[in-house]
Amino acid sequence: MRLHSIARWSRSAGLLVLAALPAFAQQSAQPDSLTLAQAVQIALEKNPEHKAALADTRVASADVGAARSYLLPHLTFSEAATRSNDPVYVFGSKLRQQRFATPDFALNVLNRPEPYGNFATRFGGTWNLFDSFASWHGVSRAQRLQEAAGRQMDRTDQEIVFRVIESYYGVLLAKKQLEVAEQAWKTAQSILGESRDRFQSGVAVESDLLSAQVRLVARQQDLIRARNNVALARAQWTSAMGLASQGDFELAEALAERTLPAVALEQAVELALQKRPDLGRVRSEEQVQQQTVAMAKSAFGPRINAFAGWEADNPTFVAGGGGNNWMAGIELQIDLFQGGAKRAQLSRERAAAEKIAALKQVATDAIRLEVRRAYYEVDAARQQAEVARAAVEQSQESLRINQNRYDAGLSTISDLLAAEESARRSQTDYWEAVYHYHTGYAGLELATGILTPHSPVVTP
Repeated sequence: MRLHSIARWSRSAGLLVLAALPAFAQQSAQPDSLTLAQAVQIALEKNPEHKAALADTRVASADVGAARSYLLPHLTFSEAATRSNDPVYVFGSKLRQQRFATPDFALNVLNRPEPYGNFATRFGGTWNLFDSFASWHGVSRAQRLQEAAGRQMDRTDQEIVFRVIESYYGVLLAKKQLEVAEQAWKTAQSILGESRDRFQSGVAVESDLLSAQVRLVARQQDLIRARNNVALARAQWTSAMGLASQGDFELAEALAERTLPAVALEQAVELALQKRPDLGRVRSEEQVQQQTVAMAKSAFGPRINAFAGWEADNPTFVAGGGGNNWMAGIELQIDLFQGGAKRAQLSRERAAAEKIAALKQVATDAIRLEVRRAYYEVDAARQQAEVARAAVEQSQESLRINQNRYDAGLSTISDLLAAEESARRSQTDYWEAVYHYHTGYAGLELATGILTPHSPVVTP
């Protein structure tokens, strides 16, 4: 009896769990809602391009440490165990161990010695005291490369922010276009119904009905295309965030026209020449090449090296019963002739410096043009939004009037369909203008080099 009660309770509990699973699955399947600011922050953490740029800065930082190591002394330690019957080896090992005795001068012992072992413990050191400042130029070169990597990372982050803004507003635009397509489809259905009624009552010809049917099919095609555009825009957005394979997300905002701060053209151009990270990277690369030229010049100068060593030699691994010795010195090196290789290297580095200087001018001119293009695109989009806003109201009123006139038999189906097309087109143009105004403003900040996660486009 007890087992039967337990089994019945288990079946009841199982049914309750099965009944709750759809609701739980529906609740867990609800997409997260993200604002544009949140999407930007996620992208700056998850986007693989940001991670790659961050790795480049770490590589550059390690290179600075490597360049500085040439300014410090280098110490080495070695432990060697050898055994041989080579006469010279045996003779030298006994001398180093300070175990050479009079019997070792016997000719038979010198010519055919018994195998002998030696354990050598060595400490050595070298220090580049002076290399005509080549090492110091190397450190400065590595630091400039580190600055270039940091500026490139800043530019990469700005480009990531822009792509997130563009794709986020792309989803908002696609959703608005879907709303317009749905509204146009409903309007086409309404026109088809009116045309059918008028045809069946004998006050309209069959061509009116056919025209309305063709228009409805066209609106259905627009609706299908708009739905697919929403899905594609979402995929582009999640890819820009670096979350292409991590589920679906909902947008917490809607596309709406906003007033953004005005920027003067010349002010934007001058700001770009100061703030653009990629132009700063080119300037750092120019300084890198200048340091490389200085290093090539230093190769013609003298080098002074200090060296020292201490060695202990023992007949067994355990210290004792042997001898030790040390050596220290200073060396001066001057390359008198190398076939012109150093002069050719210097000429090469100077030519590379001239090339970078020319590329810097090319980049400066390109940035000036890019800022102007972005400025005019924003200005055009702002004016187009103002014009389209008025056109939406006018086209909607025109559609209402034409519908009433068509119902009263005072206009043709062509006039009504033209008014419907104008109303749909005006709404599409308006939302596209709003989209281009916001993304164009972000593009202007990107061209200026001041785009950040706190941009007016990102944070209302």
